[in-house]
Amino acid sequence: MRFFGFRFIYLLAPLVLLLSAPLKAASPIPSAPSLAASSYLLMDADSGRILVESNAHQPLPPASLTKLMTAYVAENELAAGNIGAQDEVLVSEKAWKMGGSTMFIEVGERVPVEELLKGIIIVSGNDASVAIAEHIAGSEEAFADVMNSTASELGMSNTHFVNASGWPADDHYTTAADLAKLARAIIYRHPDRYDIYAEKYYQYGVDKKTGKPLRKQPNRNRLLWSNSAVDGLKTGHTEEAGFCLVTSAAQDGRRLISVVMGAKSEKARASETQKLLTYGFRFFENALVKRGGESLQSPRVWKGTVDQVAVGVSEDIVVTIPRGQSKNLSAVMELNPQLEAPLKQGQVLGEVKVKLGDELIETVPVVALQAVEAGGFFKRLWDSIMLFVYGLFA
Repeated sequence: MRFFGFRFIYLLAPLVLLLSAPLKAASPIPSAPSLAASSYLLMDADSGRILVESNAHQPLPPASLTKLMTAYVAENELAAGNIGAQDEVLVSEKAWKMGGSTMFIEVGERVPVEELLKGIIIVSGNDASVAIAEHIAGSEEAFADVMNSTASELGMSNTHFVNASGWPADDHYTTAADLAKLARAIIYRHPDRYDIYAEKYYQYGVDKKTGKPLRKQPNRNRLLWSNSAVDGLKTGHTEEAGFCLVTSAAQDGRRLISVVMGAKSEKARASETQKLLTYGFRFFENALVKRGGESLQSPRVWKGTVDQVAVGVSEDIVVTIPRGQSKNLSAVMELNPQLEAPLKQGQVLGEVKVKLGDELIETVPVVALQAVEAGGFFKRLWDSIMLFVYGLFA
């Protein structure tokens, strides 16, 4: 990740700041790969830029990719202190009876939340998904309401869940674009639990006849074995959904998120995902344009207790660009023409526009980095007179 310094150019209108390097014509990169899948997407996790997409906003059955939301809701509840990792969950008959992939919990058994999370994430346990849903919300139906509320908060606008496992059901759908948003939230909002998604095996329970531990079940994400950069997230498969995979990989200081839905086989979803990751890492790079919280300038503020205010961006500005094109980046800061107190810390005062050549690739609000209180009566009166005089000559 590269950092770019700025030099300031003062104009009569908005303030402008430019990257020092001259612009050069951008060199082309290869066309994005075309995948054998119903829908797919590749996102840079740091910048949020979509690098490749096809039918990414088409609602499709997600199968066990649903469990990403189930786990995320549980992680939210853990972070909020509403449940504890060692809380014992009573397994209901409904959870025990779930077919498909399971972690082999027994009806009436009490299982720690932490073990259920592993059963959901690593071996895609339908039984674990229902058990944790009932523990958190009282019923799977009520838990689905929580899932949908959480999806709305994340901006997953084309998603609707009716169960916690992804078991085929009417009106149960999501999109590749929405799943990428969810994956990003899982990675960055709960980093202390993200390592579970990289675990290759999980074992729970004992054989009733022999009393010996049941065999370890493997994670179905083949890329955890074949690509050392991959550290998550989740597989899914039903006859209707096909073979699906949400993946994240970190390499050379960058992280990518890929979503593949509707592939033809377990092998195909892995190989098609690998195409996306190879393309994203090989032909793109990230540039740190400006760090959040650092002052970009201290413009004049009128009618306040002080005459200047530090302005900047709240969070790092990171952009994803074709590899080798960092010299073609430019950034322009435009501030409101007249700043008057009172100003709140974080109040939007303008914007930074980041361009790659002539293409606008990012617009970020510029905010006050400090509060400025209104000045006394005579300070406000004097500044009003000065503004009036300046207006006459403007």
